Amino acid sequence: MRAYFHTYKIPIVISNCSNNYGGNQFPEKLIPLAINNIKNNKSIPIYGKGENVRDWLFVEDHTKAIDLIFHKGKNGETYNIGGNNEWKNIDLIYLLCKIMDKKLNREKGYSAKLITFVKDRAGHDLRYAIDSSKLQNELNWEPSLQFEEGLEKTVEWNLNNQKWINNVVSGDYEKYYEKQYKKR
Repeated sequence: MRAYFHTYKIPIVISNCSNNYGGNQFPEKLIPLAINNIKNNKSIPIYGKGENVRDWLFVEDHTKAIDLIFHKGKNGETYNIGGNNEWKNIDLIYLLCKIMDKKLNREKGYSAKLITFVKDRAGHDLRYAIDSSKLQNELNWEPSLQFEEGLEKTVEWNLNNQKWINNVVSGDYEKYYEKQYKKR
């Protein structure tokens, strides 16, 4: 994109983001996986000792930032979109367990007993973070939610959309792809 901007003067703006969370997220990702596993009394797999750090961005804040960048961003510039919410995975999961215990009317600490540490992936980064100060300073953007509030909304969405989650984890979507995109 940068080459086309510099060579052909095609108008572009680029965005990079930190880890997103929120509704409609594929259930293999950490937060929806943990929510679904807690709900179903399954183990919550945590890589290594849970020391990996991620910056979390609520998906609706991400989409608002993209819209702002598209309409107000400077041509040819790159903007980083971050949530300003760096959390160790283990701390995030403990918070999620606390929220889930409350939502499911479980004894305090019940869900945390489901945490299971698993071997970390080879080459797995210890920390992902992003500096969104340029976006904040130049376009006056900031995340609208505190992490805990966004996490509560994410839990609610997942608990209220079990049919969607079941369709994804069942693999039925693969049948749709096979039907729609098979060679003719």
